[in-house]
Amino acid sequence: MTGTDALLVAIETMHRIRFTEEMIAELRNRGEIVGSVHLCNGQEAIYAGAVSALDLTRDAVFPTYRGHGWAISCGVPPEAVIAELLGRGTGISGGRGGSAYFTAPEYGMYGENSIVGAGAPIACGAALAGRFDGSGRVALAAFGEGAMNQGAVHEAMNFASAMRLPVIFLVENNTYSELTPTAQVVRSDQFYRRASAYGMAGERIDGNDPEAVHRAVAGAVERCRSGAGPVLIEAMTQRLVGHYIGDAQQYRPAGEIDAALEVEPIVRAERVAHAAGIDAEALAQLRLRVSAEVEHAAAAALAAPLTDPATVLEHVYA
Repeated sequence: MTGTDALLVAIETMHRIRFTEEMIAELRNRGEIVGSVHLCNGQEAIYAGAVSALDLTRDAVFPTYRGHGWAISCGVPPEAVIAELLGRGTGISGGRGGSAYFTAPEYGMYGENSIVGAGAPIACGAALAGRFDGSGRVALAAFGEGAMNQGAVHEAMNFASAMRLPVIFLVENNTYSELTPTAQVVRSDQFYRRASAYGMAGERIDGNDPEAVHRAVAGAVERCRSGAGPVLIEAMTQRLVGHYIGDAQQYRPAGEIDAALEVEPIVRAERVAHAAGIDAEALAQLRLRVSAEVEHAAAAALAAPLTDPATVLEHVYA
């Protein structure tokens, strides 16, 4: 990801995610969407940067329940994401997955998971399968830093390292484990340092810079495909919204969100774009175009028919 063209692509992707999340919040607050919803506002650079370094014709992404941004970065149309949350038949999983469980394998996005850290061992399975099907697949498992204390994540990292599996463990460190500051629940909050205990490469990066994320993930992909084994990437960021819709965020100190708004991914990327000679009008037009795209997507999703309840037992496997 280099040059102004790549930067504009990243800005467009991040706007698409942000506007979609804002639309989802509006629909949830209006009662059109029901159930638990976790938004990713402020973490968009991780998704835009990481996916741009993958080959989604063979690579696989396993996000956590905060996965709308991953889906859109992988190419899932906003209409299909919004329709899914609305329970419409035109949703990416036919209205069955909702906010936390939808999957889009045709886009390389192999499903969210509301079990904290559960995507890590599943990604190991996908990477192991790639060893036998000749695809050269790299599997990326994304989760929050709170998941680093889950036993399944420890087991997945140990297994991936022992087997030299092509897995990228990408930690979206937004400094909060749900409603608790992560620094209060661990002795060291530098999670990338844990990589050495598993015998794998690890690094901490600026998760608000899509180019920095791209470079790190591209390097990890190269390492994985060479047979050198898994990589742990800790991407530092901050969410600009609550852990879930309805979270009053009383636990956040005064001024924290205002400070985060000054360095959030879209603001930073547009500053870089200005410095590179891209004029403000061009960026404004891009923003308006993506906003209109999401507005149209929401209208189409709302107009789509609800999923037929008589089909509830279809696509269920055990």
